[in-house]
Amino acid sequence: MTTLPRPTTTLTADDARRMALRAQGLLGAPDRRAGVRGVLRHLGAVQLDTISVLARSHELVPYARLGAVGRKTVENAYWKDVHAFEYWSHAACVLPIEEWPHFAFRRRAYRNRPHWNHELPDGTYEQVLKQLRVEGPLTATELGGAKRTSEWWDWSGTKVAVERALMYGEVVCVERRGWKRVYDLAERAVPGELLHDELDDAECLRRLVRLAGESLGVGTRADIADYHRLKGEQVDAVIADSGLVPVEVEGWGKPAWADPAALAAPPRGRHRTTLLSPFDSLIWERARTERIFGFTHRLEAYVPKPKRVYGYFAMPVLAGGRLVGRVDPAREGRTLVARQVTLDGPKAVPAVAQALVEAATWVDCTDVRVERVDPPALRGPLAAELARTVG
Repeated sequence: MTTLPRPTTTLTADDARRMALRAQGLLGAPDRRAGVRGVLRHLGAVQLDTISVLARSHELVPYARLGAVGRKTVENAYWKDVHAFEYWSHAACVLPIEEWPHFAFRRRAYRNRPHWNHELPDGTYEQVLKQLRVEGPLTATELGGAKRTSEWWDWSGTKVAVERALMYGEVVCVERRGWKRVYDLAERAVPGELLHDELDDAECLRRLVRLAGESLGVGTRADIADYHRLKGEQVDAVIADSGLVPVEVEGWGKPAWADPAALAAPPRGRHRTTLLSPFDSLIWERARTERIFGFTHRLEAYVPKPKRVYGYFAMPVLAGGRLVGRVDPAREGRTLVARQVTLDGPKAVPAVAQALVEAATWVDCTDVRVERVDPPALRGPLAAELARTVG
């Protein structure tokens, strides 16, 4: 068993919060020159999700950091000229293309997996690869059909085969077209110098643990493991050699590790005021979000409507380095509708109004309508602030 050095640095809870914000690109001046690709490389992973309210989550993440970046600009930044690939990290994520070699451990694990939920008809896998070689890039529909029936889970043999090839690393998703994955052979899509599985598991894990620590600023073992969905024992095996520094954070009660570069330069700069996707990497781990921000975050899209507390796609509002409220948005024509706005107190009103107006402008809405405010006493102040902000 590896004996880890004892922490020599103690951080306050506020230190840790500011380090996390800066590491996530939400404190200090945004790097507009690096743009969306810079955000992706800074975060190391941007989660994808099917839900689209204001925009899809992978669009909301750079918006939160850069402001009103064009949606086409976002897609081009990810997919044009092979700057990214899609793979299983924290969940289905867009990842910087240069990290392809460091997911070799996961590709090997999939190839060695003894059982799958879907049976694959003989010859289907080989046929998919052959068709992509001749005709690609193609969607699952173009390969012969994504589903056997109308049930969302009832994949066709072709879809099973191409998704398995994606997990094995023989196929890559090179873009999303109407939210459908477009597949191509990895040998064509991934730059030759990166297209290898030569790194052993330990080297892959060391890199991903280090990247997670840099993207978090400071985190516990569970935080670091969760970022790319590693196992705790995988983190334990490499963290001593990862370059991360053991620290103690007041009030956390658990060992933590920090990015040495983050420790060397105290976080300073202007805080972003913005709506956050529920799948934003700042808040995607609930226990960490509660520990750092004192904020209970839960996506309620899959909760029965009568049991929802904050709304279908409640987006936390970040302001002044704190999470100060939530907005459950919708769109009706060119009106951004806030179905429910939940405020932590009167001080949150200006920030929430600003975040609503900026988001409306970004998605080309000309009006904002608020349906419900909690607490109800803040409805009037919010309406007045919105009128002032729009005016």
